[in-house]
Amino acid sequence: MKTLKILALCAGAIASLVVATSLIDPTTASPKKDNHPAIGKGFALLELFTSEGCSSCPAADDLLAKIQKESKDKPIYVLAYHVDYWNRLGWKDVFSKAEFSKRQVAYGQWLNKPQIYTPQVVINGQAECIGSDEPALRDAISGALAGTASVGVVLQVQQDKDKLAVNYQVTGGSATDQLLIALVQKSAISKVAAGENSGRTLAHAQIVRELQTVNLNQTKGTSYIKVPQGYNAQNWEVVGFIQNSTTGEVLSATRANPNSNSNVKTNVL
Repeated sequence: MKTLKILALCAGAIASLVVATSLIDPTTASPKKDNHPAIGKGFALLELFTSEGCSSCPAADDLLAKIQKESKDKPIYVLAYHVDYWNRLGWKDVFSKAEFSKRQVAYGQWLNKPQIYTPQVVINGQAECIGSDEPALRDAISGALAGTASVGVVLQVQQDKDKLAVNYQVTGGSATDQLLIALVQKSAISKVAAGENSGRTLAHAQIVRELQTVNLNQTKGTSYIKVPQGYNAQNWEVVGFIQNSTTGEVLSATRANPNSNSNVKTNVL
């Protein structure tokens, strides 16, 4: 597990990060005809913060890929954010974005754990654990699935040339809730030529390529996402989730496949 220390936090952005040099030994159905989304059962949104430049991360990437494969139709949603703060150490992760590092810093504030690290998994915005710690992660998933979603969300995705039109409808929630829409590449292979993983071929799963935040001034609407280079509908999906912007708690989640003509209802077991 690789660590970073946050020196200052300002408005949810990174003011300053110092890379620690030590390696820490880790010893955490179809919708109704009226089209109104229903509040569902328990769900687990797993947000992994990872990097191709971190030698501790491939084990976590593999574990989350295994969980994704096992989950099938269960309401378990995996998102892998590639952070950018390891890029300075010799290898630039092609999937990395500064906004994903900032999101991890925001979780440090919400969870009152300002020291961030990779690989880290956040579960439903409420708990976190080392991404390669399988017993802790599976316990957290079991606890999340035993809960109840407090907000309903429905997504429908259609491709329009170089954009995806994401139609959404939300029920329940509060004025502090936001809809986050992640465009996810289901798999990729990278050959790493430098840094801590130099010479390795890494397999990635559920890579977040774009993340949009929608303020819920209205309970339904459409958000547009420009598709990245290399996009194809078969190897991509959209994951949407409702998050309280004050506490970080994730209140519900769902997925939709691009070009699907049917809505997807949240949290159906």
